[in-house]
Amino acid sequence: MLEQSADHSLVSRLLRDFQQNFPICPAPFAELASRLGVTENVVLRMLEQLRREGRISRVGAVFAPKRIGASTLAAMAVPPGKLDGVARAVNRFPEVNHNYEREHRYNLWFVVTAGSEGRLQAALGAIEQAAGYPVVALPMVRDFRAGAEGDDAQEDGGIGPAATRQTTVLDEIGRRLVMALQEGLPLFIRPFSILASRVGCDESELLERIRRWCAEGAIKRFGVVVRSQSPDEGVNAMLVQDVPDESVAGIGTSMAREPSVALCYERSRVLPDWPYNLYCIMRGPTRDEVQARIDEIARRLGLSGYPSEILFSLTRFKRDGVRYA
Repeated sequence: MLEQSADHSLVSRLLRDFQQNFPICPAPFAELASRLGVTENVVLRMLEQLRREGRISRVGAVFAPKRIGASTLAAMAVPPGKLDGVARAVNRFPEVNHNYEREHRYNLWFVVTAGSEGRLQAALGAIEQAAGYPVVALPMVRDFRAGAEGDDAQEDGGIGPAATRQTTVLDEIGRRLVMALQEGLPLFIRPFSILASRVGCDESELLERIRRWCAEGAIKRFGVVVRSQSPDEGVNAMLVQDVPDESVAGIGTSMAREPSVALCYERSRVLPDWPYNLYCIMRGPTRDEVQARIDEIARRLGLSGYPSEILFSLTRFKRDGVRYA
């Protein structure tokens, strides 16, 4: 393990301090090394080993959904005996980056991301045709955990309604840059120079575009992307609630402050079958512990009267990085 070959506190600082505030400059890893008090080669070796161990997915950009491209959570009700085959069919689409079985009649849950709203709708239609079952699309309205860490696909850049935020229009260079950034920075001395050669622009222009996207909010954060807890590590459950529209902002903000709530979103209802509009991803060491935490939060926040369901995660079929282009 990495801690056997490098100081544990140094690794902790690298993972904690540089998920944001990453130096966007020609030699970023040299700048990181200067701040950490080590050599550039030590930083590069640490990052490479963290990536091999699966503790980070990449070093690079986390884009804000609905600022670049379009995305949605989607659900499907599949007969249990056909679930594996349908999951494989869904996984063949590169637009699908997360795909889980959850304990419910709607038992297949996946995230679909595309370069535009039109391409997203086309992908949903193609997935539905390939799977042979209807797809329920549940787009995000707002994220109440805007500062959440990790590589969860549905992070957003703010808590306001998505429709009020301007989408970044991509030219050809911008589209190529998004494609390059999706893979993360090359772990070399001049990573942005390498990306610039792939994109077809000068290094200075590439750096300026990245800085501008960060300032505008199209890039939510730029830095070390730490892998979030896998459903295989402890218990993962999705709590869905039917909250009055006039109360969802206050309740969502309160839920997001709870330590056991990893993610908290408002999503569009799909009536009459799916009335829920507030989603919380809950994590804990055991199923009983997660249930107890949900019950305690509901009592304390006065939520017991709202219709709700708990969908425990069972199988992870796919968990890749987001692909906008």
